[in-house]
Amino acid sequence: MKHAIEAVNARHEPALRADYDALGEHLDRRGIDIAQIEAKVAAFGVAIPSWAAGTGGTRFARFPGAGEPRDIFDKLDDCGVVHALTGATPTVSLHIPWDKADPSDLLAKAEQVGLGFDAMNSNTFQDHAEMPLSFKYGSLSHTDRAVRDQAVAHNIDCIEIGRQIGSKALSVWVGDGSNFPGQSDFTRQLDRYMKSAHRIYDALPEDWRIFTEHKMYEPAFYSTVVQDWGTSLIIAQELGDKAQCLVDLGHHAPNVNIEMIVSRLKRQGKLAGFHFNDSKYGDDDLDAGAIDPYRLFLVFNELVDAPAGLAYMLDQSHNVTDPLESMMTSATEVLRAYAQALLVDRAALAGHQDANDALMASEALKVAFRTDVEPILAMARLKRGAAIRPVATYRKAGYRAQVAEQRPAAKGGGGGIV
Repeated sequence: MKHAIEAVNARHEPALRADYDALGEHLDRRGIDIAQIEAKVAAFGVAIPSWAAGTGGTRFARFPGAGEPRDIFDKLDDCGVVHALTGATPTVSLHIPWDKADPSDLLAKAEQVGLGFDAMNSNTFQDHAEMPLSFKYGSLSHTDRAVRDQAVAHNIDCIEIGRQIGSKALSVWVGDGSNFPGQSDFTRQLDRYMKSAHRIYDALPEDWRIFTEHKMYEPAFYSTVVQDWGTSLIIAQELGDKAQCLVDLGHHAPNVNIEMIVSRLKRQGKLAGFHFNDSKYGDDDLDAGAIDPYRLFLVFNELVDAPAGLAYMLDQSHNVTDPLESMMTSATEVLRAYAQALLVDRAALAGHQDANDALMASEALKVAFRTDVEPILAMARLKRGAAIRPVATYRKAGYRAQVAEQRPAAKGGGGGIV
């Protein structure tokens, strides 16, 4: 991959430097130092989830592509390629038990491909052969104490694996809920969840955090236990200082103002971070910026002054594209939104807001959003030894064809994610 990057970069570097200088002159007239923006972009990283390296699916079917990863080590190889080409995805988030392996082997592989590990993800939304009890009717909130105990033990197991590989957080999303009115007592169900969550919280190492993630619907369609950001905030506040709320772009009701949710959680000191994707009708988990790049920019308009240490991750299902190409373009779109948000004239914006000048306040945002920051993103990649044109370089290198020869063809089948 290194040789492909160098070859493609050599062809495009002269044009990039010319575009970068031209943009620098333009930004200088606006009082913006392009080098400072580039430095912040270069320092920004977004984690990628291990499960996104495989082809996703819907409730109806999954159509696997060539060279599907067979295990976590193949996934780490693939994620290493994404980081090598973008320079923007330095960590991987594991999902247990899908990615369960000897921690020393995980560390060795991660070092080999130049990656670290982000938050751990537990899985109690489906049944597993190594767990004797079913999560069909819930996990942390199940009516049966034995099932709740199994779910708690699984989360603590995730913490232990994460501790050994250098992770510092546990992300907990549950599919618990109900499909029919009257099926569950909402209050008692949440009470059971909280008691279980407290047991997990008490098992956290001192320097760890736990992230609670809400989702409006699916797999439970009438109600979900952690349905919205308000419930997520209640949970985080009741658990303690090490508990915070994750915000996923796809987990909201239609017309919800997601950037305002980000602002509210940030104000309360309970914003854990953000899962990036895009959606049209619901939790479609499309590529970040595929449909509404302006909303992504507006989210970053609230995130640019957020405290350090927020967890940023892609969380997408790639059903019809090469997953690695989708992760590359998504990471690029996240950085694009971040760079554009850095260009907002904060003093002018605050002045328009204080003067109740709605039009000019909106224009202050649009001036930044309309700026083509691609030369900044590409220059940051070039200086990090990554690819000026990641997808083109990836295709030139023929990585997908190479792994397709090494990995057995996966069979299509039922629905569901990877």
